[in-house]
Amino acid sequence: MITLRQSQERGHANHGWLDSYHTFSFANYYDPSHMGFRSLRAINEDRVQPGKGFGTHGHRDMEILTYVLEGALEHKDSIGNGAIVRPGEVQRMSAGTGIMHSEFNSSATEPVHLLQIWILPDRQGLEPSYEQKAFSVAERQGKLRLIAAKDGRDGAVTIHQDVNLYSAILQPQDRVTYQLQPNRYAWLQVARGAVTLNGHSLNAGDGVATSGAELLKISSDRDAEILLFDLA
Repeated sequence: MITLRQSQERGHANHGWLDSYHTFSFANYYDPSHMGFRSLRAINEDRVQPGKGFGTHGHRDMEILTYVLEGALEHKDSIGNGAIVRPGEVQRMSAGTGIMHSEFNSSATEPVHLLQIWILPDRQGLEPSYEQKAFSVAERQGKLRLIAAKDGRDGAVTIHQDVNLYSAILQPQDRVTYQLQPNRYAWLQVARGAVTLNGHSLNAGDGVATSGAELLKISSDRDAEILLFDLA
């Protein structure tokens, strides 16, 4: 079964310095029919203006992934990490018992475009931790590359939940497939461009939920970038 969440149906908040779209209920956007999907709690598409960002704030008991599409995002946290996240890099922050951090657009001239993903951990009270890894275009060109997983296999960042997250960059005529196993669930998020999933046309910002032993057939007639979540 395929359920479509169209881009224009998402929650939207424009604060001037921040233009944000929420796939699921988040902050002041509340929709009881879209509270998350399985352990996936948030997919926020953010555009942050030059030199602006989120001041120091706290999180707890959440796995937070940052995936930058354009620009660069500067991160600092209360456990001593300071880094800049750029396209092709994935940042994982396990908030656990509590962590404070800030996020800023590190450019004075260019906006930053990113996806921030929240996943509920498999247990509460974890020790806060941080990880950041780069995945080249070549690794993701025309194929699904594992970028986050519970066991951190194949060089993926480690998340504390039974989730496998893949990224792919598609060019015209590219085709990828993914076999979803029984009793597993998938969420496909179109980060940019447009794709076709099992005959359904999807555009940037669209998301799709699937379940069951489904063979996912993904193709594109123009440049695109996707994230595919395989969830318990």
